Amino acid sequence: MSVSLAKNAGATQEFVPIKEIRDGIIILKDGGFRSVLLCSSLNFALKSQDEQTSIILQFQNFLNSLNFSVEMVIQSRKLDIRPYLALLEDREKAQQTDLMKIQTREYINFIKGFTESVSIMTKSFYVVVPYSPSLLNGSKSKTFGIFSKKQTKQESGESANEQFEEQRSQLEQRVEVVESGLSRCGIRVAELGTEELVELFVKVFNPGEVDKPIKLQK
Repeated sequence: MSVSLAKNAGATQEFVPIKEIRDGIIILKDGGFRSVLLCSSLNFALKSQDEQTSIILQFQNFLNSLNFSVEMVIQSRKLDIRPYLALLEDREKAQQTDLMKIQTREYINFIKGFTESVSIMTKSFYVVVPYSPSLLNGSKSKTFGIFSKKQTKQESGESANEQFEEQRSQLEQRVEVVESGLSRCGIRVAELGTEELVELFVKVFNPGEVDKPIKLQK
């Protein structure tokens, strides 16, 4: 599955370095590849002293084992409680007794009042794994391409697919290294697919879409 982001209209697209998202791989305009891993969190403070020391040493070993750079991103967002309130509104309608309806309504009012007075934040943790094709290989293809026979569209397409699969294989090897290292630290890891990546970037570049009002009963 491939999703092109560069063709969409809008001034914002000029500042987005993403060309397309293909088979769960972000392809940048400069030819670079990126994979994004969603990571779980650890409640470090609740660990024993020995467990904390072990986690620190494992994470140190993980970082020392990398021969490429990675980017760690923490995304903080205000928790949108409106879908939960909408669900409670439906539950209130389904109650069979007046007592249960009253209790459900009181609970809804409590949740509304609590979330209005306190900002509840949700955090997501990501690791971005990069791979950039060798500039040397790129220069060779351009230099010797003038002496080679002219490729047909089909041959050119097959060559592009082979190149994509080769570069994807290199990126996946790096992803496996990162997944293995984080797992040893007790962190669960999931690689984002195409749909998850599109949803993530839509929320990042269109924060107003998340804040659209949801109709609730008064």
